[in-house]
Amino acid sequence: MSEVARKLLAGVAATGVCLSMFSGMAFAEEDQITTNLTVGAYSQYIWRGFELSKDSVVVQPSMTVGYKGFSANVWGNYDTDPYFDDTHKWNETDLTLAYGWEMGPMAYSVGYIYYALDSAHDSQEFFASATLNTLLKPTLTVYRDTDFYPGWYTTLGVSHSFPVQGEITLDLGAQVSYLKASESSPYKNVDGSKYSNFHDGVLSVGLTVPVNKYVTVAPKLSYTFALSNDAQDLMKANSKNGNDDSFVYGGVSVSMAF
Repeated sequence: MSEVARKLLAGVAATGVCLSMFSGMAFAEEDQITTNLTVGAYSQYIWRGFELSKDSVVVQPSMTVGYKGFSANVWGNYDTDPYFDDTHKWNETDLTLAYGWEMGPMAYSVGYIYYALDSAHDSQEFFASATLNTLLKPTLTVYRDTDFYPGWYTTLGVSHSFPVQGEITLDLGAQVSYLKASESSPYKNVDGSKYSNFHDGVLSVGLTVPVNKYVTVAPKLSYTFALSNDAQDLMKANSKNGNDDSFVYGGVSVSMAF
């Protein structure tokens, strides 16, 4: 794989890491400051169908501070054994600022993300999300990168948790997406034209296991796959061996909230 392709793989993390941060973010509604510390260890770093690590464990620490619906999150990625360049194990540090609120049966959030990447161009992104608080909690989220990777990424997801024993729950989720890249974006079809198509789907299963009032353990297994022929081509072209368009990966996170 060329140096340009390797840099693109590193850069792809920029517009996607917000999924991991946003999914673990809690918006405080009470008149007190809340803090959440999370550390996850996973078999692979996959985002929007792009393979950002291979044959190594990635460690992803995160810290969120919230107050009256406002929140600030710092997130990072540490690759224990980078596939190409062993000198850049800590390769990403990102900041998310967000605000969340509820109106009737709907929950909304808006936010801004700055992506600081090692050996790749930094980027910036805005997002807005709406969730219907009903069965399966359907959630529509729109991401807009305005910097080095300009374009739109839209997701529609559903999720449901089933009680297992006590406060332990079985958590199921599914998501589909559409990626619309701008002309200047590095995301291209194989013929070099602008990329715009249904992109990746994600199926996930996990457990939420409260250890005590403050600590929660959450193992999770996910499957990511292409939703179109164009997505297959793009995902294969940016995979580590140039031939993968679906991935099974998982791990466990430990969170402390106070």
